[in-house]
Amino acid sequence: MSAAEVRILRLPHGADLPLPAYQSTGAAGLDLLAAVPAHEPLVIPPGGRTMVPTGCALALPEGTEGQIRPRSGLAAQHGVTVLNSPGTIDSDYRGEVLVVLVNLGEAPFAVCRGIRIAQLVIAPVLRPALREVDALDPTSRGSDGFGSTGIAGGSV
Repeated sequence: MSAAEVRILRLPHGADLPLPAYQSTGAAGLDLLAAVPAHEPLVIPPGGRTMVPTGCALALPEGTEGQIRPRSGLAAQHGVTVLNSPGTIDSDYRGEVLVVLVNLGEAPFAVCRGIRIAQLVIAPVLRPALREVDALDPTSRGSDGFGSTGIAGGSV
């Protein structure tokens, strides 16, 4: 599979940080780093949220999007996750990549310069034409939703 090119602009406040990178050969997402001032970490109180700068802007290929996804380690260890997960970066957006983090944990969380805060997955986008109809084709599931195919993990 050939790799598409994504142009990246390192912004002044991210000049000394590494560019987003894959952490293993099989990784689907590039790790995004916090480009906050070294002497001013962002502290997210329990229940709080904040927009974290990454110090970079992207030019994604037309027909793709960037999906901002949580890092499992932050979620499992600290209760910190991406609030609007997955966040979407459209291919025509040229501003700084910002990540909305929320602290669902019980303790304040400090976002320090250079920590890995989220993952960026580049994915294709399908833009079909919508056609209004009077009815939809029936299926065996019909309009059943939200748990209609079974609940994983048992009950509380």
